[in-house]
Amino acid sequence: MDTICKYNGSDCYGAKELEVLLELSSLLSNKEIDLNEVVCILASHLKAERIILTVLNRENSQISIEGSYGVDEEKKKSIYQIGRGIIGRVIETGVEVLLPKIASSDLFLNLTDAASVIDGKDVSFICYPIRYKDEVIGTISLHKVYYPIVSFDYDLRLIKIVSSMIGLTLRRRQEYAEELEQLQNENSNLKVELRSRIMPERIKGNSGKMSEVFSLIESVAMTDATVMIRGESGVGKELVADAIHYSSGRKNKPFVKVNCAALPESLIESELFGHEKGSFTGASTTRIGRFEAANGGTIFLDEFGDIPASTQVKLLRVLQEREIERIGSTKPIKVDVRILCATNRNLEDLISKDQFREDLYYRINVFPIYIPALRERINDIPILTDFFIDKFNKRHGKNIKRITSMAIDTLMVYHWPGNIRELENCIERASILSTDQVIRAHNLPASLQTASTSKTMQKGTLEVIIGRMEQQIIIDALILTKGNIVKAAEQLGITERMMGIRIKKYDIEAKRFKV
Repeated sequence: MDTICKYNGSDCYGAKELEVLLELSSLLSNKEIDLNEVVCILASHLKAERIILTVLNRENSQISIEGSYGVDEEKKKSIYQIGRGIIGRVIETGVEVLLPKIASSDLFLNLTDAASVIDGKDVSFICYPIRYKDEVIGTISLHKVYYPIVSFDYDLRLIKIVSSMIGLTLRRRQEYAEELEQLQNENSNLKVELRSRIMPERIKGNSGKMSEVFSLIESVAMTDATVMIRGESGVGKELVADAIHYSSGRKNKPFVKVNCAALPESLIESELFGHEKGSFTGASTTRIGRFEAANGGTIFLDEFGDIPASTQVKLLRVLQEREIERIGSTKPIKVDVRILCATNRNLEDLISKDQFREDLYYRINVFPIYIPALRERINDIPILTDFFIDKFNKRHGKNIKRITSMAIDTLMVYHWPGNIRELENCIERASILSTDQVIRAHNLPASLQTASTSKTMQKGTLEVIIGRMEQQIIIDALILTKGNIVKAAEQLGITERMMGIRIKKYDIEAKRFKV
């Protein structure tokens, strides 16, 4: 006998459900689907107060909200953890949870500030796992006013159907989120790596001479010109070479560094050009040289002035023809290599002594860059010091907060024969010796302290001690105002004339603090 449903037309549950499922199916077939639309339709049909759709990120095991209805914008950023709270447990176990009254449950974390009672009525909570094949990839959860006489069977059945429909869409979201996070992490790591190599992260200085160096680097970086970097030992020639390569169009290609002074004369040709098997005693295999290894990229020849005369001839051919020959071979090999050279030696003097080929000198001296010694850029000492303090705080787990003006003054009157490398070593030593998070003059090496020409190291009467304190205060003000005497006087509340008298009294050179 046929039965006729008494709920016809707009009151028919089956017809309403079919319409909802058809609408959801149409939405989910769209690649640009907004999951908020899906949960809004579902919430309207089920008369839910709130619906939350979450997805599991397998890379970091975090569960984030991908679609929601009835949740504040700020709370949509909430993050759940596997195994914690109801959503976390459903992700972990794959078993749905039904709470008739969330107010009576200790498992409900309520990260989104859901009401447990609405208009005096309890709120129920349903959380159902979303699967893709046999894997739980997310959840769909529902908040609804509790009515004792109403069964949740219909809600559970519909949520189960919808969760199976959403599975594929959510898997695509999951994979996209994981891929995006991976790309962001890789991008972040690459930026950190590049920032650690290119100016101005490692090349510090704001003096006029260093500004010229930065300008030259910027001008030559994007060309393929051969660059000769000159300067004393310890001024940072290798950092300049790094800056040129990593600012060039070859930055993603090989960057090979060779310390010519560290290679024995008998091996330097093999290292640079390679050798064939059996070409000499001990050559058991064919070996490519540094020039071949750098093909397409850049080769940096440090201590270029120490290359022996026999090798200079072959280097001249590389510069002229851009080709090499391995030892034991007569077959030329073309190489596309940009050459950067560096030396602390006086090449002109070596040429006059027949120790360096003049024709090679003119080949490599296409674009010379001179790096000034530290004593020529004294005004850069404060910024270099701050950089090294931060570096050694991280390396040694220290918390040095500042360096006194006395110590800065001591650093600025020293002649620095070892240049920046010597300054770096001094700051590392002082950081280790400091016991009060401040680097003071007595933390510096004795050789620096005895070099000071000021009266800051004097001990004795109250007048001397007060004078020393006054001198430090004046230097602090000059450093802060970058050597501006007028502004320093205003800061200390004295006249420009009084400031001038004290500067003369303590033999302070204000121009040293100018940028």
